[in-house]
Parts: sequence; structure tokens; C-alpha cells
Amino acid sequence: MAATFDVRLFNIVVLGVAFMLIFTAFQTSSMIEEIVLNSVKNETAKNNQTFSADGYTSLSIIYAVFAASNWAAPSIVSVLGAKLSMMFGGLMYCLFIACFLKPMVWTLYLGSCLVGIGAAVLWTAQGNFLTINSDSETVSRNSGIFWALLQCSLLFGNLFVYFEFKGETLINEHRRNIVYGSLAGVCLVGILLLLFLRNKRPSDTDNLIALNASGSQEAKTGPIQALVRSFKLLLTKEMILLSVCFAYTGFELTFFSGVYSSCVGFTKHFGNDAKSLAGISGMFIGAGEIIGGASFGLFGKRSNKYGRDPIVLLGYVVHMASFYLIYINLPEDSPIGDTSKATFLTSNKYLAVACSFMLGFGDSCFNTQIYSLLGYVYPEDSAPAFALYKFVQSLTAAVAFAYSTVLHLQWQLLILVITGTMGSYCFWVVEWQTSRMTREGYQKI
Repeated sequence: MAATFDVRLFNIVVLGVAFMLIFTAFQTSSMIEEIVLNSVKNETAKNNQTFSADGYTSLSIIYAVFAASNWAAPSIVSVLGAKLSMMFGGLMYCLFIACFLKPMVWTLYLGSCLVGIGAAVLWTAQGNFLTINSDSETVSRNSGIFWALLQCSLLFGNLFVYFEFKGETLINEHRRNIVYGSLAGVCLVGILLLLFLRNKRPSDTDNLIALNASGSQEAKTGPIQALVRSFKLLLTKEMILLSVCFAYTGFELTFFSGVYSSCVGFTKHFGNDAKSLAGISGMFIGAGEIIGGASFGLFGKRSNKYGRDPIVLLGYVVHMASFYLIYINLPEDSPIGDTSKATFLTSNKYLAVACSFMLGFGDSCFNTQIYSLLGYVYPEDSAPAFALYKFVQSLTAAVAFAYSTVLHLQWQLLILVITGTMGSYCFWVVEWQTSRMTREGYQKI
């Protein structure tokens, strides 16, 4: 007998590959943005011109607009549907990347606003699409598969950057156009791949827990109702607690995606290969994300059995260890610009790369379990739930990118330690409550 074709698993894999391509382009762009724009400033200064755009400011604008747009995103998704919403969001990413082919201050910041709007719609639609293609048995597996495929973007994009930037101390116009032209093309392919997604809502999402669900079918929710449900959901005890964890993921997202690789690239102790080492750093962040996501995808049923809290605990321990090692390995002013300032130990590029892996692995621990928990707890409110997740995450990411332009490394790490401790505890509280409710439900049956 021929094997049954699993449409839902097919959708998850296609979704993951499409996002991998889109974010191969965007995440690579964001990781090298500060380094590239510094080179543009140096080029224009030689011609007695000025260029005032700043990479951290651009990224801060992206996440600030992202945060605000999340309130409208569920309404847009309810009108356009998940597939068209994701394609619209992906197009905004492509336009932003294209801005670097001819960098101008106004186009860069306008592109930052557009990608912030697109990101809100893209990620809300993605969370909705993942949830309606999952059930209680597959939600952890699907979250892990999607996350592993998504984070392959860090591996491929940064490998490309490594070879393009190897031995370069200044990124000239020709090399910048090669990198960003290629990344824009890859992003466009990812958008087109979304056309292959199949619109199918399974009937077996009923065995998810549906905590605080509205009881109505999400596919039939109008834009006004979606906005109202987002506000109602934000005021629940569970969402308030989870928001603390969401906030931490925003702070650490800023650190690993925009700050850390720049710190490595700005550290002169690493010699002429410092700029290309930023690409290697991004690759190992991606490797950590992929291994974490793949592991939690393969062992999804075990996380259903033993809970999500041990995985978040693992992520917390790995992140705290990496923050300490980064503190003693890199100069305190490395987030700001090129530096050869003394460190607590001789700066070691192998340790820097190891910390990159730890940052990625720890991030996968948090994000895969957040995806799993939201899909399990809010199956009928998945679009508002994921919109709130991205709202809080992008809001704190915007704040973090704003202070990254002025705060030295040790203060940024201190913020991560404090928010990571609080966020982990709040996640555990909600996970323990969910596990208790599930056991009580089984007892009643």
C-alpha cells in the first residue's frame, strides 16, 4: 500500500526552506550592516562627502516599526490569508536589501520602516500557518523542523560573506554590490517558493489545549475581531508572564544578530581576518541554531512527555556561560567601532567562534519551545498570540539596537543576564501551569 502523503509536513518543510532563503538574505545583511556602512562612511570621507546612516539605528527602526505593526498584523492576515501575507512580508525584506546597492540615508531608513511592517505581517502569518498545520503530537516536531531549516540561513549566508570579505579591511562598492545583489536574488527565490504552500486546515487541531481560546474558528475571524482578540489576550496572566520571556528573546536577538558579529569584526586583536571572522561567527551561530532546532524536532515527542522547561533551562545555562566568556574575551568598546583595547585574557578567535555557537544553540532552546508552547496553548488564537510574541520581542530588540550605539559590552551583557533569568522563570511558571491543566484534563476523561 502506498504511503499517505502528509500535506501538513510538506507545508512545514516548504515553509522552512522558503524562510531559510529569505533570511539567508536578511540575517546576513543585518549581521554585516554596521561593518558595511562604516566602510561606506570611509569611502565618502575620502571624497570629502558625508554619509550619516548608522547600522544600529537602521536595525532599531526596523524593530520599532515591527513592534508597532504587530497590532495590525492579525487583521492583515485575516484579510489576505497566511500565504499572501507571507509573500507581502517577504517582498518588503527584498526591497530593504536592495537599498544597499546604492546606499543613501533616506532610502536606508525608509527601507527599514518597510521591512518592519513586512516583518510583522510575515511572522504573524508564519505562526498562524505553522499552528494550523500542527496538532498536539506534531507541534514540537514541526517547530523544531521549521527552526532548523530557518537557521540554515545563518550558515549559508555567512559562508558567502566569509569568502567575499576574507582579507578585506574595507568593503568597497564592487564587493558590496556583489554581496547585496546576490542576497536580494536569494530573497526573491524564497518569496516565490511560498507559492507552493498548500492551503489546508486540518481538523485535528482540536486536541490542542486552547487555553483562553475564543471558541470561534480563526479562519473566519474578521480584521476588527482579530485586533480585539489581540488586546484581550495581552491582558491574560499567561501572556503577561510569557511577555517577560519574549522580551529576553528580543534583547538576545539583537545581541547575536547585530552586535556580537560586529564586536568580533571590530576587534583588531584578530588581525586582518577580523572582518571575515565576523562571517565565521555568523556561521557558527547558525550551526548552533540548526543543531538545536533539529534535535528538538527529532525528539519532539520527548518534550511533550517531559515538558519544555528542561530545554529552556539548558538554553539559559548555555547563554549565561557564553556571556561570561564573551566578557573576558572581547574588548569592552568592541560594539562601538574598531578597537585594540586590552581584554581580561588574550583575545582568542576560537573562543569567539565557540561563543557564537553557544549563542545560537541557546537561542534555539528558547524560540523552539516558545513556538511549541504558543501553538499548544493558543490553537484558536494563534495569529494574535504570535503577533503579541513578535510585538514584545521586536520592541525590546528596537530598544537594544538603540542602546547598542552607546553602551559598552559589559553593560549589554548585564542586561542579558538579568532579563534572561527573569524570562526563563516566567516561562517555567506558564509551562508548569499548562502541564498541570493537561494532566487534570486527562484525569477527567
